Amino acid sequence: MEIKSIILAAGKGTRMKSDTPKVLHKIFEKPLLGYVLDNVGNITTEDFVIVGHHAEEVSDFVNKNYKNAKTVLQSPQLGTGHAVSMVCPSLESYKGQVLILCGDTPLIREETLKAFIEYHNSKESDLTVMSTIFENPTNYGRIIRDNDDSLKCIVEEKDATQEQKAVKEVNAGIYILNWDKIRPAFSQLTSNNAQGEYYLTDIIAWGKKENLNVNAYILENSDEIYGINSRKNLAEATRIMNERKLSNLMDNGITIVDPTSTWISEDTEIGADTIIYPSTYIEGKNKIGKNCKIGPCAHLRGNVEISDNCKIGNFVEVKNSKIDHNTNAGHLSYIGDSELGANINIGAGTITANYNPITKVKSKTVMKDNVKIGSNTVLVAPVTLEEGVNVGAGSVITKDIQSWALALTRAPLRVLADWVKNSK
Repeated sequence: MEIKSIILAAGKGTRMKSDTPKVLHKIFEKPLLGYVLDNVGNITTEDFVIVGHHAEEVSDFVNKNYKNAKTVLQSPQLGTGHAVSMVCPSLESYKGQVLILCGDTPLIREETLKAFIEYHNSKESDLTVMSTIFENPTNYGRIIRDNDDSLKCIVEEKDATQEQKAVKEVNAGIYILNWDKIRPAFSQLTSNNAQGEYYLTDIIAWGKKENLNVNAYILENSDEIYGINSRKNLAEATRIMNERKLSNLMDNGITIVDPTSTWISEDTEIGADTIIYPSTYIEGKNKIGKNCKIGPCAHLRGNVEISDNCKIGNFVEVKNSKIDHNTNAGHLSYIGDSELGANINIGAGTITANYNPITKVKSKTVMKDNVKIGSNTVLVAPVTLEEGVNVGAGSVITKDIQSWALALTRAPLRVLADWVKNSK
């Protein structure tokens, strides 16, 4: 059955204390909303993102990066149930399923969403809500079950009795519904609650009243629905995501010398027998081959492809570059917007000068196979070094160099005998 998603991303995020909308705050340089959209991308055919606070910024991010997603404005913002109702005109004749998620939960995994949908279908459910168990459930809606353990309703914290507040099973904020069965609920929701809002959670009680099949799927790993409401939450989610990634890498044959000081984005692939040394930070989307050595104190900034048997050493920064096999950049260098061939050696202190601050244009540096770069070299892009070029230490290269040539721009050495002694 076809599945579409509705992602709630209209909130202001007051506790973030920021001019940036909450869902555009980043983990490893990727917005929170991007994680949610990526995790539904292989499941859904179309995604609706509900925008409100800083709607133009959020819409701009969605429109530039996700061709199957569109934004829907919620104004004024009258609650989560009202937010979903904004999509009803676009889905008036739709007969498939709708997955509803929050845009500030970057830790949810695609595998979890698939298991959730499979559970919904196996129960022949009309509506299924994801729940989880929290020892401290404060601020979460409570899952209230009937005597037969079936799902009765969800009660928000502000509307809960003391008995209901003691319940540890909480709403995880993710729903799957058979749209044609549940769509009528959104025209019947009321705002008779402490907030005066239209709650999405009220569709549970509505479904029960309509004698529909309503269920709750308990998520075992509650970390996955960790919501971001503050900078502390953002830091905690980053830590959880990083630990999860490092554990997965080590399980797949990658050595992480010091997991406590190593940070690697979820979107980075690394081949077996590669070693990641301490204090390395890898953000964005990258692909690193087998038998590489990365770090210590290396920084990969995204869109980096490194082939097998390469070394990116201490205090080397790489961004938006491709590096072929058996190439080394040992220390203290910057490689940006570049394409490096195989069997290259980059001397210490080498810089690819890729950015023109006047035109604000970034240009490309190309080094073909077997190039050797002496220490303290500046390569001013756009520039191409053909196969086998050697560059003398201390050079500034401003034009293309033909194959197997030696290039150097070093000033002649002058030696003034006894100058120091005479100066005294």
